[in-house]
Amino acid sequence: MWSRKRLDIGWTDFAAGLLGSGLRWNREHQHQAIEQAWSTDRESLVCLSVRSGWDLFLSTLNLPPGSEVLMSALTIPDMARIVEAHGLVPVPLDLDPNTLVPTVESFERGLSERTRIVLVAHLFGTRNDLSDLIAAAHAHNLMFVEDCAQAYIGPSFRGHADSDAVLFSFGTIKTATALGGAVVQIADETIRNAMRKRQAEYAVQSRAKFAQRLVKYAALKFISLRPCYGLFVQGCRMIGRDYNAILNKSVKGFGTAAPIERFRSQPSAPLLGLLKRRIQRPPVDRIERQASLGRRIYQQLATDVPCPGGAVPEHCFWVFPLSPSDPQSLIESLRDAGFDTTQGESLCVVNTPKDRPELDPAVSRQLLERLVYLPLYPALTESACDQMAKIVQKQIREPSKTP
Repeated sequence: MWSRKRLDIGWTDFAAGLLGSGLRWNREHQHQAIEQAWSTDRESLVCLSVRSGWDLFLSTLNLPPGSEVLMSALTIPDMARIVEAHGLVPVPLDLDPNTLVPTVESFERGLSERTRIVLVAHLFGTRNDLSDLIAAAHAHNLMFVEDCAQAYIGPSFRGHADSDAVLFSFGTIKTATALGGAVVQIADETIRNAMRKRQAEYAVQSRAKFAQRLVKYAALKFISLRPCYGLFVQGCRMIGRDYNAILNKSVKGFGTAAPIERFRSQPSAPLLGLLKRRIQRPPVDRIERQASLGRRIYQQLATDVPCPGGAVPEHCFWVFPLSPSDPQSLIESLRDAGFDTTQGESLCVVNTPKDRPELDPAVSRQLLERLVYLPLYPALTESACDQMAKIVQKQIREPSKTP
């Protein structure tokens, strides 16, 4: 069986990380090396995760309670929870299903006298031109934060030049993962220095825990290899365990309802060392291979089933999302054929403020309800991609005839 996802990290990277766990590296030198390797007009700050960077940013701004943060309606739950933990109000901006980013019209509807920040995410590997949204935010004297956690492609993309903050993730299932870590670019020097000072007061992530993390995810990478994965699935079924739940739980970096304090740690020296290695050696060929496979599938499916964001010109297909009318039947058909397909269980729709029901993000809500991810990573063959496309086409065109 083809696994749903393979960690984008090599065995030599695991070895380097474990070796680094035993070395007494200077953390400050590691920070500086990463920031120099990142090389952008905006200086950057290395954090434990994007969640950590987002929390640190909001802590530093210290906005008045009740201030509103306009957000892409579809996001990971912690991003909205962090906003609420700071006494702020997340306000969803419904997405255009073709681009997966809010429109300027959606932004204008969400505005109020309490709005202070706009946070827009590039979803599923898409990279949209956010110039109009940034200009609209700045016209209202709002800060614009660009979430690029799902859009890393190497040194050729560092976010929009006019964003006030840009967030890049190297978490567990991200491209070029370092099993943690994030690079946060901050345009304002005063804010950046204040964030750096505040983060320096945090405890440092345990070296031992990071070493344990390396061992855990090396095992998961091994399990995701095609022969092993089939045995893993069959073994779970034999003992009555839900392999889907096991996998979903295993890749959650902070759990489903992590207290905000868990984000407030500095990355350990071995994590910084591995992150530096991944940034200095971007897997450009693998990224292009995955993008090529994504385009191949999209060309075959675009006329049969909605592929959210599939037509965005700049797309690395970090994942391949579909929006079929009957997600569960499609998942079962693909799993029966040896393709472990899953739904968008790691995402949520940002809740609408009770006093602003007109902002309910209906498009994003429907998208999440139907969202299905096809397996997609460089190890997949062209023939496997074509087989998946044929199964999807048959399921969509002849749903009653497909088991």
